[in-house]
Amino acid sequence: MTSALHQSSITSLPLLGRGKVRDMYAVGDDKLLIVASDRISAFDVILDDPIPGKGQVLTSMTEFWLKKLAHIMPNHSTGVDPESVVTPAEREQVRGRAVVVKRLKPILVEAVARGYIIGSGWKDYQATGAICGVRLPAGLQLADKLPQPIFTPAAKAEFGSHDENVDFAYVEKAVGAELAARIRDAALRLYSEASEYAATRGIIIADTKFEFGLDDDGVLHLMDEVLTPDSSRFWPADSYRAGTNPPSFDKQFLRDWLESQPWDKTPPAPRLPAEVAEQTAAKYREALERLTQG
Repeated sequence: MTSALHQSSITSLPLLGRGKVRDMYAVGDDKLLIVASDRISAFDVILDDPIPGKGQVLTSMTEFWLKKLAHIMPNHSTGVDPESVVTPAEREQVRGRAVVVKRLKPILVEAVARGYIIGSGWKDYQATGAICGVRLPAGLQLADKLPQPIFTPAAKAEFGSHDENVDFAYVEKAVGAELAARIRDAALRLYSEASEYAATRGIIIADTKFEFGLDDDGVLHLMDEVLTPDSSRFWPADSYRAGTNPPSFDKQFLRDWLESQPWDKTPPAPRLPAEVAEQTAAKYREALERLTQG
């Protein structure tokens, strides 16, 4: 495993921006180089300590799912080798952790699909009996499986702020009824097919968020990260129990550690002990191995 990369420094391409995890560079006018760093965020705060190898895991997992789900809809992949668009001295920064993708117009809505009730959805349900305006049966327990997967969008927040759960009418108003329906239907189909596959590998995908974009012809594409431990809740099926907060292969382990610290969830976050960083890295690696190997 290479040393952790907290931030890339590609100088041969124009830097367009840095997200919580990914750094984006322009490759001509129609493509982007996206570098998945080893940064990790929790409660919308980027931690000072990276998780070694995390960027490679996220990239490998997204590439796996894009191939597996390519029959459902187009995606951002170009097949261009990331090492071919940077200088020889910069190749180590992109090796195994970067992709060259189509430059799309992003849809500024988090397309969240849920099959289980947990996280902010559980809090909404306790308060209102619904999630994002979707009424649910009374008497559900924490982590219960829902009668069927539901689409529970969120409005993308400004950097450093929390995304806000919204109802489907919000999405219709933001992008139009026809496109909103296409996004909802795509998110639910992608989630359902991925969940069925993951179940064969002993993993429950409790929920996930997808990102979509449009090309110049208005064709809807799947983009950004797909079904990774950063964008999803992965639970081991053999230890799942409704009524409890299941163990996970995602960054919930890190969140739980942070919750035990005297921290008000504003920057700076507590520094991570080495063992917490390594255990988090191990959970990411195990998720990748379970889903993609054998």
